[in-house]
Amino acid sequence: MAITTWARLALPAMLDDIRTLVELETHSYDKAKLNEGLGTIRELVLDRLGKPDQEVRHDGGRFGDVLELTYPGTAPGTVLMLCHYDTVWPIGTLADWPFTITGGRISGPGVFDMKTGLTQAIWALRGLRELGLPHPGVMYLLNGDEEMGSLFSRRRIEAVSADVMASLVFEASVDGLLKTARKGVGLFEVTATGVEGHAGLDPYAGASAIHALAELVTRLASAGDRLRGTTVNVGLISGGTGRNVAAGHAQCGIDVRVAEPAEVGRIDEVLAGLRPSDPRVKVSVTGGWNRPPMLQNPPSLRLWELALAVAAEHGWRLGQATVGGASDGNFVSALGRPVLDGMGAVGDGAHARHEHVLVEHIPERTALAMGLLTALGRPGSGLERLG
Repeated sequence: MAITTWARLALPAMLDDIRTLVELETHSYDKAKLNEGLGTIRELVLDRLGKPDQEVRHDGGRFGDVLELTYPGTAPGTVLMLCHYDTVWPIGTLADWPFTITGGRISGPGVFDMKTGLTQAIWALRGLRELGLPHPGVMYLLNGDEEMGSLFSRRRIEAVSADVMASLVFEASVDGLLKTARKGVGLFEVTATGVEGHAGLDPYAGASAIHALAELVTRLASAGDRLRGTTVNVGLISGGTGRNVAAGHAQCGIDVRVAEPAEVGRIDEVLAGLRPSDPRVKVSVTGGWNRPPMLQNPPSLRLWELALAVAAEHGWRLGQATVGGASDGNFVSALGRPVLDGMGAVGDGAHARHEHVLVEHIPERTALAMGLLTALGRPGSGLERLG
């Protein structure tokens, strides 16, 4: 039986599992719900795939735990399947936005980012087993802090990706395109500390932190470089105690995206050189780089070419995209290891109320993962050597 045919027959069961995952409600900032959700996901995986050879759960503290489940293969090597189970949606969102399937579209919080992708990753291995197709071992790494920047799980991702032949990230696609490059992300806060004073009685005695920060905001915005793919967005700003007071404190939150690694150093220099025109106002910068850029390094290029060959073998059209958003694939790529992202759902609306998945593409996306795993299990894939 062809893998696409098998995946189409499995679609009703996959839709049931997607519903189960979406209705878990696993907000990144609710540890109790994350724990509950991960327990249910673990039971679902074991029900679909049986008991793993190895199972390790890492306590994330205030962050979601990391669960690693490793299943044996019939061919040498292991492939890492990266899937996060947390979402940006607060607990209670389901009350006025329930899981629905209407007109071939699935809607619900987290269905696109990325619970459909997680389901496809699980069923891809089940399909290979049922069809008796060769494949490497599979390690599922399920993390619950990706939407927060993977502050806890990053070290696990970097550690386990060192010992696998490839990493597949089941984040959503871009209209079906795989993601072969992503921008790096920096998250910073700039704080200005001024001198308070009465704005009417003694207007020149104070040194306004807000006025100083306003100067710096325009300077920060101009640090973006469209040609190099660098954006600097001041998305938050606060400060002051009253209209008639020269503000003693002001702060802004900044999101920086860079496509080129060299831009990291340039932006660092911009941040280090922030000086207001009023020397009485002091400026400090906190935060840092959350994810490095994900570039198509040579091993990742070989993995992409293998995916293209799989698509051609089955008559699928496959393309690639560069996106501004970051994922856990950034960590793997920065270490020079093979990674392919966007293996998940086809749809739209990540982090938005129109989030949805197109049902018709679920079988083909699952079959793509099956075909790629099988191809990685064949001698001559170019990715046999670990690391």
